[in-house]
Amino acid sequence: MKHLYYLIALLFPGYLFSQNPIINHCFTADPTARVFEGKVYMYPSHDIVSPVERLKDWFCMEDYHVYSSENLVDWTDHGVILSQENVLWVEPESYSMWAPDCVFKNGKYYFYFPSQPKGQKGFSVGVAVAEHPAGPFFPDPEPIEGISGIDPCVLNDTDGKSYIYWSGKGLYVAQLKDNMRELSTAPVQIKGLPDGFKEGPFAFERDGKYYLTFPWVRKNTETLAYAMSDNPTGPFEFKGIIMDESPTECWTNHHSIVEYKGQWYLFYHHNDYSPHFDKNRSARIDSLFFNADGTICKVHPTLRGVGITDARMKIQIDRYSETSRRGVKIQPVDSDNMFEGWKSCFSSKGAWLKYNNVDFGDKSPEEIKLRVRSVNGGKIGVLSAGRKLAEAEIPADGTWHILTAPVVTPVTGISNLEVSLIAGKDAETDWLEFD
Repeated sequence: MKHLYYLIALLFPGYLFSQNPIINHCFTADPTARVFEGKVYMYPSHDIVSPVERLKDWFCMEDYHVYSSENLVDWTDHGVILSQENVLWVEPESYSMWAPDCVFKNGKYYFYFPSQPKGQKGFSVGVAVAEHPAGPFFPDPEPIEGISGIDPCVLNDTDGKSYIYWSGKGLYVAQLKDNMRELSTAPVQIKGLPDGFKEGPFAFERDGKYYLTFPWVRKNTETLAYAMSDNPTGPFEFKGIIMDESPTECWTNHHSIVEYKGQWYLFYHHNDYSPHFDKNRSARIDSLFFNADGTICKVHPTLRGVGITDARMKIQIDRYSETSRRGVKIQPVDSDNMFEGWKSCFSSKGAWLKYNNVDFGDKSPEEIKLRVRSVNGGKIGVLSAGRKLAEAEIPADGTWHILTAPVVTPVTGISNLEVSLIAGKDAETDWLEFD
């Protein structure tokens, strides 16, 4: 299976996607986002279908990829940057390359990752170093002494000091030496947080306040929660929930928070491409906002995600912004291959979906293409700002067709789309694009 993922990454190095989940050729869990050199770089863990029996029902991760984007829409997969096979201290078939982080300091990029050491139980945290954010990364021969746990996160403070946070029977913090490879203080367990399982700390600073965010199980599955402090090591005051539990009971969530071009974003994961097995997760993004007092507004997960969609790319309208609810369902195109994505199923006349922020550019398109099908026949209409752009008759043969229709009303700039069933009783739409 891993060879298939690598082949796809080579064939499609600049994979285009603008909706949630953001990467649609492999699994991308625990996404840590950082801004380097004017781009967003995402360092997730990489869930795979387990090649060993002992991990068939558990997390299985053998390597790390890194992805980059300038617009949070078009993502480049830079390939594998580190593998369990090329880190001297890691058990070579442990498949335990869990949630990582990466920071820049002193002219170098430091990639922190947990894994199982050779001949031992539990986890240690290692460091790999590079001259560029996409590598190549060269791992140290030994893990960081004094850390026993998972999910490392590093905060470079405004005074030049650096702190590393991790989880392991609680959340811990310690200061790093300037070499970024050793602890300069003893680990301290972070107090003042609610009872219940906690992991995946992500810390950041904003307007002189320090935020410690973390997945927290308050009932049966993980929320994303946070605490605040005037100091990077605490004491922290618990503030509340950033994101509620998954409505589909995906057990984990894991995240990062980053500011890019004046907007804050929450990177997190969900099991979109593996609905029946929540150990294979995929990265998502949604916008994040703060209240006037610095507290975080709760984020409600969306399918639409973020960014502006180019009208000339395939627009997956099933990743909608708004829906009529009645008469609309979202279903997999192929339930045996979830990476084929989803389709919009309209079952009654007047049912509609809206999709926001489509960029038509300076010149209006002349036609639209739609991949659609219907058993009983129907007619799909596409509107922008209440004006009809196009209509397409769907043959009543139950097979997929790529239909072409003229754009009857000129449209330029950034606009919202509405797609609706204007005749018939059923129709399915996979994607549409303008030309």
